[in-house]
Amino acid sequence: MNTTTTITAEQPYHHLTPKNHPPPEAPIYSQKTLLRLLNTKCTTSLQHLKQTHALILRTGHFQDHYVSGSLAYSYANPDLETLDFSVRVFDQVRNPNVFVWNSLVRGFLDNNQPLNALSFYSTKMVGSRSKPNKYTYPLLLKACAVLGAVEEGVQVHAHVVKYGLSGGRHVRSAGVHMYVSFGRVLDAQNVLVGGPEPDVVCWNAMIDGFFKCGNVEEAKRVFDDMKEKNIGTWNTMVSGFASCGMIVEAAESFNRMPEKNDLSWSAMIDGYNRGGYYKESLAIFKEMQREKLKPSKFVLSSVLAACANLGALDQGRWIHRYIESESVPQGAILGTSLINMYAQCGLIDLAREFFDNMKQKEVFTWNAMIGGLAVNGCAEDAIQLFFQMQREKTKPDDITFAAILNACAHGGLVDKGLDFLHSMKRDYGVEPKVEHYGCVVDLLGRVGLLKESEEIINSMPIEPNAAVWGALLGACGKHGNVELGERVGKILLELEPRNSGRYALLSNIYAKAGRWKDVENLRKLMKERGVKTNTGKSLIDVDGTVHEFKMGDGSHPQMQARIKLSIDIAKHFLFLNRLKLNTSAIRKFTIFDR
Repeated sequence: MNTTTTITAEQPYHHLTPKNHPPPEAPIYSQKTLLRLLNTKCTTSLQHLKQTHALILRTGHFQDHYVSGSLAYSYANPDLETLDFSVRVFDQVRNPNVFVWNSLVRGFLDNNQPLNALSFYSTKMVGSRSKPNKYTYPLLLKACAVLGAVEEGVQVHAHVVKYGLSGGRHVRSAGVHMYVSFGRVLDAQNVLVGGPEPDVVCWNAMIDGFFKCGNVEEAKRVFDDMKEKNIGTWNTMVSGFASCGMIVEAAESFNRMPEKNDLSWSAMIDGYNRGGYYKESLAIFKEMQREKLKPSKFVLSSVLAACANLGALDQGRWIHRYIESESVPQGAILGTSLINMYAQCGLIDLAREFFDNMKQKEVFTWNAMIGGLAVNGCAEDAIQLFFQMQREKTKPDDITFAAILNACAHGGLVDKGLDFLHSMKRDYGVEPKVEHYGCVVDLLGRVGLLKESEEIINSMPIEPNAAVWGALLGACGKHGNVELGERVGKILLELEPRNSGRYALLSNIYAKAGRWKDVENLRKLMKERGVKTNTGKSLIDVDGTVHEFKMGDGSHPQMQARIKLSIDIAKHFLFLNRLKLNTSAIRKFTIFDR
């Protein structure tokens, strides 16, 4: 006879329930409670997110589409670096509705993966039973704009029309933005007027579009004609003026704003940075602090960029401490800004340590580190990092190659630099641009290969710009090639007739050759054309390259002191003997104008 014995494991003592005592009731977590947890506690803590995930599974709320969609989007938070978990959560949802689909599309965009967002839509969502809605297409139109995908953008817009969603304000504003980013202003205007009366969001998008196309007057006209304006309207004007180099107008609009938000301050700081007004950028940040406003990570990133350009190490370190004390999430953008700041301030070891400890690295993070190594004279380290980048499956882009070619130029690595240029298109599918040829011209010019530099320029498949010719002119000045320098200088004076630096460098080449009449003729030509150096700035030739410096602009103290010494000596040359200064200390600094 077969006997079945059931063995019951004895419960551990701390799990035993006292006799005649009912078990405690588990806390009840409603949909509302779980959603609130996902939108609050889980936005900054992966531990809290995992705990909430466990509660969702335990309480049986996972198949609630609003809960599972919110959970997937929480894992897509770029600060948590858990996008893969987001995809895995999505894959576990049975028959996801449009909210769940949208959550993942938005997650791809937030993680700077617009191509994956479009691919996810076209290969999976289109064939599903979930019909896209008015929240789906603004995301997809934005993805097309970011990628510059014109054909795909037109197809997505066709889907918008097909599903009868072209009248929604968010869809219309996204459509305007997209077509404007493609340079198709007429299509943008057709989207704007193709429906009910456009709201302020749509008009803001159109203003932004006019600015991006350089049509400032039309942007101003639309702004003046708008009956209803919001903070976004003013922010668009500030950003638009700044992007067009009209920093005075940007500041005036900023000061006229009836109210400001975080984006307003960010737009003004970015505007000053774009125009090279880094001290003003820091001043705006300090004013923002006096207003007791908490800066976002984007504002902090912009301020760090200003610190990097000014060499303002103390201010940059203060911001780093602020980020840590306020627990500001250090994603790829903010982390890259810190790397760039430390590298540009000369603390390359600290920048590299911070880089190595970063968990989330985007291509621009690698670019910043390679570029930082380049400008600090660590050419071989930059090259090694370039190959490490590929081993870690990050594809280099055109900026990566500009950085690595710059490293080769600073290190005098001619053969490696030429190899990188020739391998760009062949091995990496990156088309060389004029900036890359400029780096190679600089590389060859630094080591005196002037003939080869000119041959590179003449063989370029694209028209060389003033920067490329300027690199060759600087090399001519450094190596004393008057004949080639004169020929290149004349080309530059035709390309940039009002650039005082070009006159200055050519004048220096003539002066070194003792051709003082040509120096005088250049000065006469400058006067005839009304060319002047900027007030308070000096043109200084540092090792054959002319730089324009503004005293007290916050550059590195040692460089500032040397420049000031050179200017003082030039102004008081007659007193050199009395001052007993060693003229060899300034032989690499030549003052042209003041």
